[in-house]
Amino acid sequence: MSSSIVSVSLVVRDYDEAILFFTNVLRFRLVEDSSLGEGKRWVVVAPLGSSGASLLLARASDEEQLVHVGNQTGGRVFLFLETSDFWDDYHHMQAYGVQFAEEPREEAYGTVVVFQDLYGNKWDLIQRR
Repeated sequence: MSSSIVSVSLVVRDYDEAILFFTNVLRFRLVEDSSLGEGKRWVVVAPLGSSGASLLLARASDEEQLVHVGNQTGGRVFLFLETSDFWDDYHHMQAYGVQFAEEPREEAYGTVVVFQDLYGNKWDLIQRR
């Protein structure tokens, strides 16, 4: 028997602004955008060329969920985006005004930098050695 994590839900303020950020700024692909009725949608994005987990962009549906947009982990790094070309992705993200929490650094495992998505969630951009 085997199992895998297929999707991670990311609470967002608005479907369309989240789709634009993930497809343009992070260069993800839009896997699915289906209406569920009553304004709800099933929106899935994933890094180009990835066969791993995808993100389900879930619009906050009430005030309790809305206060957690951008702070789903209490300020810790939430997601880890592994790349095969760190500097290309880093410069692309800079050109789109992505906020970085630090300068890129070399670690034993590779090159890494912490950045924030459009809502303030912290991510690591990593290129492994």
